Amino acid sequence: MRDYDLTVILKPELPEEGVAATAEKVGGWFAATGGEVVSITSAGRKRLAYPIDHLRDGTYVVLQVKTRPDSLGEVERNLKLSEDVLRYMILRK
Repeated sequence: MRDYDLTVILKPELPEEGVAATAEKVGGWFAATGGEVVSITSAGRKRLAYPIDHLRDGTYVVLQVKTRPDSLGEVERNLKLSEDVLRYMILRK
């Protein structure tokens, strides 16, 4: 098991309940592959450096997780298919 930081930029029109639900859903993807979510931190709505899908703002969420490296592929596939996720970045600690 390795430690990872996952930063997700969500669509700005999501309400706070929607942001929390999406963060829990992403955490569930890690749990389903045998991982563990250490913490979920919402960094709030921020201005993007450049427009993504004609949007100028995004809601940032940072998840600290412990998981196996081979399970990241499934989580990345789910992140790409999610309509609420604009961008994501997974970093190994």
